[in-house]
Amino acid sequence: MKNIRNFCIIAHIDHGKSTLADRLLEYTKTLAEKDIQAQVLDNMDLERERGITIKSHAIQMNYNLHGEEYTLNLIDTPGHVDFSYEVSRSIAACEGALLIIDATQGIQAQTISNLYMAIEHDLEIIPVMNKMDMDNAMPEEVEDQIIDLLGCKPADIIRASGKTGMGVEEILHAIVERIPAPKGDPDAPLQCLIFDSVFNPFRGIIAYFKIVNGTMCKGDLVKFIATGKEYDADELGILKLDMVPKQCLSAGNVGYIISGIKTSKEVKVGDTITHVKRPATEAIDGFEEVKPMVFAGVYPIDTEDFEDLRAAIEKLQLNDASLTFEPESSVALGFGFRCGFLGMLHMEIVQERLDREFDMNVITTVPNVSYKVYTKKDELLEVHNPSGLPDIMAIDRIEEPYIRASIITKTDYIGQIMTLCLGKRGELIKQEYISGNRMELIFDMPLGEIVFDFYDKLKSISKGYASFDYHMNGYRPSKLIKLDILLNAEPVDALSSLIHVDNAVSLGRRMCEKLKELIPRQQFDIAIQAAIGAKIIARETIKAVRKDVTAKCYGGDISRKRKLLEKQKKGKKRMKQIGSVEVPQKAFLAVLKLD
Repeated sequence: MKNIRNFCIIAHIDHGKSTLADRLLEYTKTLAEKDIQAQVLDNMDLERERGITIKSHAIQMNYNLHGEEYTLNLIDTPGHVDFSYEVSRSIAACEGALLIIDATQGIQAQTISNLYMAIEHDLEIIPVMNKMDMDNAMPEEVEDQIIDLLGCKPADIIRASGKTGMGVEEILHAIVERIPAPKGDPDAPLQCLIFDSVFNPFRGIIAYFKIVNGTMCKGDLVKFIATGKEYDADELGILKLDMVPKQCLSAGNVGYIISGIKTSKEVKVGDTITHVKRPATEAIDGFEEVKPMVFAGVYPIDTEDFEDLRAAIEKLQLNDASLTFEPESSVALGFGFRCGFLGMLHMEIVQERLDREFDMNVITTVPNVSYKVYTKKDELLEVHNPSGLPDIMAIDRIEEPYIRASIITKTDYIGQIMTLCLGKRGELIKQEYISGNRMELIFDMPLGEIVFDFYDKLKSISKGYASFDYHMNGYRPSKLIKLDILLNAEPVDALSSLIHVDNAVSLGRRMCEKLKELIPRQQFDIAIQAAIGAKIIARETIKAVRKDVTAKCYGGDISRKRKLLEKQKKGKKRMKQIGSVEVPQKAFLAVLKLD
């Protein structure tokens, strides 16, 4: 056990975590020459196309130092703020972390938040300055930033390059020498922490775990504490590039277990596995529950696919524990699910994965956040959906979630970033210089304002330099109203939103204009209206597609033309009474991307 090292790699987006992981795998000969490809741990097509890591990936390497054989368990983690839950789970299964910092960009917001997460779990931090082969690297400047942040010595910082393989040997030495071996007792009652799981159509559910205490062998009867279910360990083993079966695994090891579990409800990430004969007295703690930030309705395009969609979301939830869902129904879209996501990118990825992995084509409604509504009778309701809002006369006040946002940027872009944040109802809490021309701005902002396009706008005004990170900061009362969109006087519940009073009129007007472009013309006029309660604040009309009925009247008396036009008008009126308007999926998505 003294020769086991469990560590993860944490960093901001695009600082080269996955590339450096490739070099470590190559150097320790974990990969055969034929298997080498860029970002080998990113095994999902979606990750390769977008060039981002979405899932944490565990892999075991063997490394020989001074004639001793060491087992290194590496977990590569995502860098995007929407996947920070993956990072927190990986950190819970490790004793040390490589903190990767890009030598061309320096410390950024996500670097700091991932670092704090690692420090809370008492991990040993090894700072690595990556991309040293780049011409625009600034090693001295970045080194000063790291020393300020960590309080370490300049000698502790390893200079490396994931591209050329420079510094890889030093990193492996540091992992063995600085990161402590896992603490645990192989003879104590069994305690394993589940930190991930995947669904395999042939073998059922495969759970990934770290053994904290005890020893588990093939064929043991084990129990999952949270669900209380008992299973036989049909197969267990370690994770190399493929799964490698083993007879026994003891404390400190990271591995997988297959026990023929078929239903996804029976495996919970963060659960503890123990023996039935000699159970552990308590479960392992230190695993936080996920808090979704953004809620949206996900509906199947055909109503009869509802059960298939449920099965698909359950299987996806195994692999992505930060997804939460509950059934709901909508007048316009039928039956579907109300899903909770960690952010807009997470929502986009989930939608894409449902399409690719389960062949489910879905419609998503306008995303929103959850509000606390206090009624005049002092009842507290949590509202995720504008249609769940009680009658306006019964509401005393509505509170919306606020976040504490940290933005790190070059001083050149401060003015524009301030304008953006204040326009989103932000309050500047403090600003401070981190180094020569880099500044940290801290804002309190309503979560509802940053859900849509805040991140994209921030990146475009700062030419990609500003980095952004946030955490929840309680609820505050604010003046919110429900904005409804009506088509021919019928409200479309999937398009209604809760919005701040100041923005309601302009948003209503923009939504009407956008829908006018997107809804195809019908045989009758369609009125698109935005309303607050009974008051209409904006209107657009889509003109009917009309046949030229007067074409055959050439010259002659005007009354002949009028007769034909009157006849047509009656027909259109009758059609309008029975006609219904379909809102295309494109329109739902376009409303999200309003500038």
